[in-house]
Amino acid sequence: MLSDLLMWNKIGRIVTLLSDRLNITSERALDLFYTSRTCKLMHDPSTQIYTFSDAYIAEDVIRELQ
Repeated sequence: MLSDLLMWNKIGRIVTLLSDRLNITSERALDLFYTSRTCKLMHDPSTQIYTFSDAYIAEDVIRELQ
């Protein structure tokens, strides 16, 4: 599992990608991420989603929204 600091940095990069790709505020992107199934899975060490690229995780959240 990633340390808390590394996870926090990764989430920040994912939220920035979401904000850019969806043309929304960072606050809205943060809300979308934290209420997503992907976020829940990312915090579950058994899924190891945190090992995937930031771009892949952001796209997963976008797919959830569709």
